[in-house]
Amino acid sequence: MTGPERVLVTGGTGFLGTEICRRLIARGTETHSFSRRPSMALSRLGVHQHRGDLADLAAVARAVAGCDAVIHTAALAGVSGPARPYWLTNVYGTRNVLRQCRIHAVRTLVHTSTASVVFCPAGLEYADETTPYPTRHLAAYPRTKAQAEQLVLAANRPALATCSLRPHIIWGPGDPHFLPALRRAVVGRRLVMPGDGFNLVDTTHLRTAAHAHLVALDRLHARHSADGQPVAGRAYFIAQGEPRPLRLIVTLLMAAAGVPASWLSAPARLARAAATARETAALLTGTSGTRELSHFLIAELTSPHWFNLTAARQNLGFSPPISFAEGLGQLHDALRPRT
Repeated sequence: MTGPERVLVTGGTGFLGTEICRRLIARGTETHSFSRRPSMALSRLGVHQHRGDLADLAAVARAVAGCDAVIHTAALAGVSGPARPYWLTNVYGTRNVLRQCRIHAVRTLVHTSTASVVFCPAGLEYADETTPYPTRHLAAYPRTKAQAEQLVLAANRPALATCSLRPHIIWGPGDPHFLPALRRAVVGRRLVMPGDGFNLVDTTHLRTAAHAHLVALDRLHARHSADGQPVAGRAYFIAQGEPRPLRLIVTLLMAAAGVPASWLSAPARLARAAATARETAALLTGTSGTRELSHFLIAELTSPHWFNLTAARQNLGFSPPISFAEGLGQLHDALRPRT
């Protein structure tokens, strides 16, 4: 299978974007990145870097020009905050990327979505891609990512093949989001969390998420799966395929990161009351934090979310290249103090 020769990774300086760039360079692909800030790591890899904002159409045009494929990972992620910043990056920015892909005759676009686009307070149990979007999202992030995903799938045409990947809770060495949030929840040797933590949750190691993007890129560029089935115009859940109780996942991750802590249950009703108070205060004061306590965060922590990966396995040829246990070992080795 012949893949694209010149690929643009939006959000290439991010956690996932950097790993995707690293893998593209390793297989000899001319790789470009579009981000607001430059990266020494990408410079060392030999990635061509373009600086700009997704809301700047001219900057997006300069980055897209000459590429035959785009992996669109750039997004504003968070569990709280007002809608406008999320809309500008996730919806308007995605619209700009799609427009420039059409203008510059890009053949292939892989969009990084999130499993949260279909999340509802009752959770997701063995959810597949027939799961509908909820009538009401709990936060601006999943709502705007759902809008962006719909734009991407609607843009699928013979000239521009598109698909959307839905990884869930990406973690691994260098994780700037999930592990730091867990560390902030530790009090003494206790991990203070709402609920009992027995809800089943699946996660995605960084290597698994990056691998999924590359196999999707190649399948999409070829316009069909290994058995000749069309792969474009669809969304795909991506995860390890190893759901475990959340309390076990987070304690294992913290132990691998060298922060042993046991789960301490806080009443979910008190957490929801605190979230209501914080969200009300944010509206009154105009604060815009994206990592604050919210009803969306509490629902994610107290409900199940795990997925049927059959579509990704069959259509994309996806299979996690690393197990959850292997990922823990890699995380432990990466964070172990050097002597």
